[in-house]
Parts: sequence; structure tokens; C-alpha cells
Amino acid sequence: MSDSQGSDTIIALNVQSLRAGYARHTVLKDVNLAVQRGEWCALLGPNASGKTTLLHCVGGMLAPDTGVIEICSRDLRSDPPHAKQQLGFACAPDRLPGLLTGRQCLEVYAAAKGLASIDADVLQLADALRFTPMLDMFVDTCSLGTRQKLAVLCGLLGSPGLIVLDEAFNGLDPASALVLKKHLRARVSEGRCAVLLATHDLDIVEHYADRAALILNGRIAHEWSKENLSALRASSWEGIEAALAAASAE
Repeated sequence: MSDSQGSDTIIALNVQSLRAGYARHTVLKDVNLAVQRGEWCALLGPNASGKTTLLHCVGGMLAPDTGVIEICSRDLRSDPPHAKQQLGFACAPDRLPGLLTGRQCLEVYAAAKGLASIDADVLQLADALRFTPMLDMFVDTCSLGTRQKLAVLCGLLGSPGLIVLDEAFNGLDPASALVLKKHLRARVSEGRCAVLLATHDLDIVEHYADRAALILNGRIAHEWSKENLSALRASSWEGIEAALAAASAE
């Protein structure tokens, strides 16, 4: 499929007719979602709606039953090495190797991306997140918030075209959360990447996201464009929350 829809639009993530699940239990049913480079898309939905299953399919951790996933125009099924080269996936903190230090984790992830060293901007972000003093601590001695920071830092290595995050702000203190939000927003605004974030945090939708998609019972039930979100922000302080509640009740 084509890289673009017009000369300046690059599709970072293209999901078509995706069906996936576990054993005999189907979770995702005909999911279609496209996210452009330069967009932050918030993936919303109640617990067990299919958000994490979708992210695991995009991250290559779960093979879908049917459908297409393209990352920066690379098909994840037929060309996984090149597709994953463009992917920055922040794993769950409990999946980090506990017997490595934070620095060793970053070095391993950097090597997997073919990098000779850890990205300078990732080290700068680590410092802004006050993670630098923890670089040489073993992962299994770190708090949830510290491991969450490390998982995100690993996912940002190699300037990926698509950054995928699952509740990445859980466990972060407010100052660190703000630093990370601003860093991601800057990457997106510069056109360096797209962000797909599964979250329950409507503050992110209110202040940082360009688009939002609501998943219910394994299907994309509703999408809000940048213009939709702008109108909701202008309508009232509870406009986005009210719209989400109404869409969830349909």
C-alpha cells in the first residue's frame, strides 16, 4: 500500500479488517484504524474492551487471525524485521529483564535496533525524568514508576516512526508525567512519529491528543477527529468526558 495520501501525509499505522483473540475467544472483530505521522491518537475504552490486544497485535506480540497491519508501509506479517525497525513499543514494566541494570536494558534495546549507542535525546529525556541516577540499578530493585520510565525510554530508541504505549503514565509522579507528555508532543508536532496510546486518562485527550478512537467489545465504535476534539474542548470543561460517556452508552 502507498506511503501517503497526498504528498505530505505519511501513514505510520494502517490496520485493516483485524480479527484476533486467544484460543477460541475472539477479542478483536474487524478493526480498522489508521494513524498518520504527526498525530497522537488516544485509544479509549473500558477494561477488557480490546485495547491491549490491539496494541499487542501492532507490536507483533500476538499474531492476528486475519487482517493487515502496516507500520510505515511495512507489512508486519510479510516483512516483520523492517516493520519492527519503525516501531517503538513500550513493554509492560513487569516484562523488563529484572537481572539487568537500566543502562544494560537500554543498550540491549539499542543493539536490537542496530544502534551503536543509546540515543542522545533518550539520555536527555532520562535526565529530565530523573532516571539517570537509576541507570545502574538492577531493574528488579526499581519501583513501578521507575520501571515505567525505563520501558518508555526503551521504546523511544532509534527514532521510531510509530510509538505504541499502553497506559504508559501509570505509576509516574506528576512532574515526570508532564515531562513525558511534552516530550512525546514535541516528537509528534515535529512530524517525527505518530503516537498510539491506550489510556483512561482524559487529561491526555483534553490537552495532548490529536485524535481519539473508542473501542467497545472488540470494535472501533467511534472516532473523534482533530476538529471534533477542538469543538468538544471549546464546548465546555466536561465536553470530551460527556462525549465519551454518550458514545460508550450507544
